[in-house]
Amino acid sequence: MQKTSKFKDDAYIVTYKVEEDNHNKRLDSFLQVHFTSFSREKLKKIISNGSVQIKNRDQKLKSSTKVKIGEIVQITSLKKDFPKEKFAGLEIQEEEFEIIKQSDHYIAINKPPFMAAHPTGKHLFYSATVEIEKKLGFKVNTVHRLDRETSGVMVLSKNPEFAQIATDLFENRKVQKVYFLISHIKKNKKLPFDANEELGFIENFTPELYTHCFELGSARGKASLTRFKEIMISKGYLLALAFPKTGRQHQIRAHAAFHGYPLLGDKLYNGDPNVFSRFKDKLETKDDIELMQIPRHALHAVALKLPSPINEVFKAKLPQDLSKWIKETLDIDLDILDKKIAELIKEYL
Repeated sequence: MQKTSKFKDDAYIVTYKVEEDNHNKRLDSFLQVHFTSFSREKLKKIISNGSVQIKNRDQKLKSSTKVKIGEIVQITSLKKDFPKEKFAGLEIQEEEFEIIKQSDHYIAINKPPFMAAHPTGKHLFYSATVEIEKKLGFKVNTVHRLDRETSGVMVLSKNPEFAQIATDLFENRKVQKVYFLISHIKKNKKLPFDANEELGFIENFTPELYTHCFELGSARGKASLTRFKEIMISKGYLLALAFPKTGRQHQIRAHAAFHGYPLLGDKLYNGDPNVFSRFKDKLETKDDIELMQIPRHALHAVALKLPSPINEVFKAKLPQDLSKWIKETLDIDLDILDKKIAELIKEYL
């Protein structure tokens, strides 16, 4: 697949060269191959509004237009067509990333909440790889990922050699990761504890991305392990660190909720997965907003250690949104909290 792409302040322009296996294919079908997250209706709309062009063709394009081998198809996405997210009627402000450390081979950042790891679907513009390129002038590639709402340490590669080394370390579970979380307390399970429930999906469950916990040894899930350690408890909330030994989707959130500690602001694992669907469809209720309290799940990648041959430890200070909530709601001294977090991280790393 021959593809070129370019971000501008107000637009994203991507071009694809039609290859032999796509010769004489309908334009909407051709686009569907490259924009898998877009519905057919969405593709029809961007074709009809002129966002799609075939170079050296002057006539107006239709969904049924046939593409020919060797032609260049260009798609322009305008930033203004990607509205900002809202919570309780207020726009969620985009924050800049903070550089933790960089070398000739990598850059480690403190990723703010709601920044995607890389451009995708409706989250095309506000992503780590795009923001780094725009602000620092060089391209990077992801070697691991954080959920869009999760903030914290994210390491990106500046070259293929580092990318391969780091990717191998993550895939072979040699990277040590520490997450900070805030949760409700639904059960009095004693901390610290290890959650070893296997994680997987249930067919036809809504929402389909919901990760379920199954008993150890179940054929329905994949082996997973997370250790939870208390930092402090205040006013019915738990502040804790999570140490995931495996890297399953939503692992910390699913394990925490299963053991009675659903994360503050978690729309999926709060006891009613329909809350997530209502937020997704912009049909959330006042009760949903009050239940969540904050716009995103309270999870922050506070530290990460890459072992030999890299031998680096990266730490990310707590984000503004969680620090503000802690101070205003729990009246906790943030300096004392930071010291306790640092002590626990030192024990682990």
